[in-house]
Amino acid sequence: MMDVKVSNLTDLARRFWKEGYLVIEDFYSASVMAGLDREIVNYFGETPEYRHEEEFLARSATEVIPWFPQNPDMPDYSSKIADIFDSLERDSRLVNLTGAILGDAWSPLYSMVMFSRQGTVGQAWHQDCPPEDSSRFNLNRLVYSRTLSPGDGGQVVVMPGSHRMGVLPSGETHENLENQVIISPRSGSLVLLHGHTWHRVTPITGNFRFSTNFRVCPKGTPDNITDICVYRNMRYRFSTAEVLEER
Repeated sequence: MMDVKVSNLTDLARRFWKEGYLVIEDFYSASVMAGLDREIVNYFGETPEYRHEEEFLARSATEVIPWFPQNPDMPDYSSKIADIFDSLERDSRLVNLTGAILGDAWSPLYSMVMFSRQGTVGQAWHQDCPPEDSSRFNLNRLVYSRTLSPGDGGQVVVMPGSHRMGVLPSGETHENLENQVIISPRSGSLVLLHGHTWHRVTPITGNFRFSTNFRVCPKGTPDNITDICVYRNMRYRFSTAEVLEER
């Protein structure tokens, strides 16, 4: 388990703001990740059903199944399971690192587990929220409970510095871009990702793939900041299952 000390928080925050993402290996211990992994697999099984509209799945070139284990308004909520996710989110190292990046007045959103089945396309290039206002964004704090080898697929692909580049250009949804960086998370990895950073997930060739996203946003950002997502071929609003813009 990595020791994130106060002395290096400033350096970590500086690296995040330069690149728009940050990877910390072995942030969580193997035993903690084993427990998290077990709960997620128990919940999903290996072939869960999709919950998005068919149009979204086809247009977005994104195939993920979400679970919100900390949201008490969800019909499948369990306080016992929520406690497991709460304990990860309350980790003082994660709290302090988040504060170093966003400042003291940040707000948590409910965590989201994203599951992808074998043979699915992963996630196309996208920005989690519109980038026109640079002060309004979400911060993804992605935790991985199992190692993803290149043979498994599901790697995270990011464009360094793209959180400062404005709107993701229109184009092919999954193409390789010059200067992209491919991240292969290991069990215990923490990946921090700015909501305006261009990113995608490669196709799933292993059995399945999932990550847990402890989402937060800075002061002054509405809690529905991720309702509108920017893809290379459209802008999509999840709350109304609506294509807002053809690109």
